[in-house]
Amino acid sequence: MPTQLVRYEVADHIASVELNRPEQRNALNPEAYVQLEGAFRSAQRDPEVRVVVLSGVDPAFCSGDDVKEIMAGPAREATVATLRQIPRATPAAIAVLEFDRPVIAAVNGPAVGWGMDLSLFCDLRIASERARFGELFVKRGLVSDLGGLWRLPEIVGPSKAAELLFTGDVIDAKEAERIGLVSQVVPHEALRTTARILAARIAANPPLAVRYLKEGLRRARSTTDPHELGAWISQTLGILFQTEDHKEGVAAFLEKRAPVFKGR
Repeated sequence: MPTQLVRYEVADHIASVELNRPEQRNALNPEAYVQLEGAFRSAQRDPEVRVVVLSGVDPAFCSGDDVKEIMAGPAREATVATLRQIPRATPAAIAVLEFDRPVIAAVNGPAVGWGMDLSLFCDLRIASERARFGELFVKRGLVSDLGGLWRLPEIVGPSKAAELLFTGDVIDAKEAERIGLVSQVVPHEALRTTARILAARIAANPPLAVRYLKEGLRRARSTTDPHELGAWISQTLGILFQTEDHKEGVAAFLEKRAPVFKGR
């Protein structure tokens, strides 16, 4: 049985995905990439999952690629051959980006290189006070993945993104919060609880509405036409008005009770 480099479990509609190579500061080797993609594909297939919380086993969130294996070891030639012969987006990145429910990154330590990109693939980022962020690709003579080149400018703005990408500077959690990279910074021992509480608040909402909200945010990023987005909103509301969850939300409001949503 292969080593569990990425832990995956589901409880109370929340999937936990945890990188598990602490001795390598959760650096990703080829098998870890495969397992990370597999975890998100599993969550995508599971209708019980409403939110994913992504983290790493202490002391790091993810230190990026395993340099010894991917850039200097036996896998190097295979990596180069694959990149040249089969140009495509990183499968693990696409698995996270295409996941249609909210993903929360609980950044428990350094998130650098592809580790920072991984946090950027998520919808929300909560940081431990021990978190650090750095787009270190330039320091290795490389370019970043979709996280740095596509998501980072959306989150912190083009100018700040360019600064972080061109310099490869590492910033601490407070600076990450200041520039809007993370939504909050919490004491390290409170990180997982804070992320879980947020995940539970999201999971308690109507799952179909939450999925459509995520899709709406994606569409809003890719269009400048309010009529196009408005038409999608109208069509979506036409669907959601017919759901059991909408009827439950209205009934709970009128009856002054807490709603119970079932994703139907």
